[in-house]
Amino acid sequence: MAASLTRISYSSAFTFSASKTSVFSPSLFASSIKVPTFSPLTAKLLWSTFAPHAAHAISFTTHATSTPASVLDTSTKTFHGLCYVVGDNIDTDQIIPAEYLTLVPSNPAEYEKLGSYALIGLLSSYATRFIEPNETKTKYSIVIGGANFGCGSSREHAPVALGAAGAKAVVAESYARIFFRNSVATGEVYPLESEARICEECKTGDVVTIELWESRLINHSTGKEYKLKSIGDAGPVIEAGGIFAYARKTGMIPSQSN
Repeated sequence: MAASLTRISYSSAFTFSASKTSVFSPSLFASSIKVPTFSPLTAKLLWSTFAPHAAHAISFTTHATSTPASVLDTSTKTFHGLCYVVGDNIDTDQIIPAEYLTLVPSNPAEYEKLGSYALIGLLSSYATRFIEPNETKTKYSIVIGGANFGCGSSREHAPVALGAAGAKAVVAESYARIFFRNSVATGEVYPLESEARICEECKTGDVVTIELWESRLINHSTGKEYKLKSIGDAGPVIEAGGIFAYARKTGMIPSQSN
């Protein structure tokens, strides 16, 4: 999805409350760009750098805005395929070890190579590997995890590596706020939350379907269905390819061709 992304660095943070989450950081520009309220997130402020030497800032307020239906429509979005199951506290070192962070996602060859290392840092107790030796893509399009998925460092390479490997969504009991934010900001994978601890009821290789409009995961291998928490207005941002692609497609900022 994001092979054209330049190297990205995001330094805002999510703050969770009992009912919602906020994104905040100091604004670099006085002007603001208005976007819809994220549910369960509330977008406040986010700043990012798209190139190592050029900083761009965007501030967000919780205000609904009209956007093209083609950008917003995720009502029929479905993911279907094999799942890869992991446990609790899968950190960013396990998702993509630090030694591979020199790879630049904006370079198509390096983007593909980054994906080939996704989840390579998992412990040897995971006998089945996410990506087979000498392969660059995974056969598992959906990752199912436990609590605190994506904890550790703030590296945005973590969701990028999963997306580059071919994963479409992660379903976890809960997320580290930085991983959730980076997933939305880069548009690489859908970070979906489960209402049950399904990582203990599914196993690697099960055939599953995710229906976003129903907020539901169906395990065809076991016949069980599980309720997911709604991705809300973060869905269209991910579908657009990330926060800056969303802003361009909805006319909030000029397109790169202008």
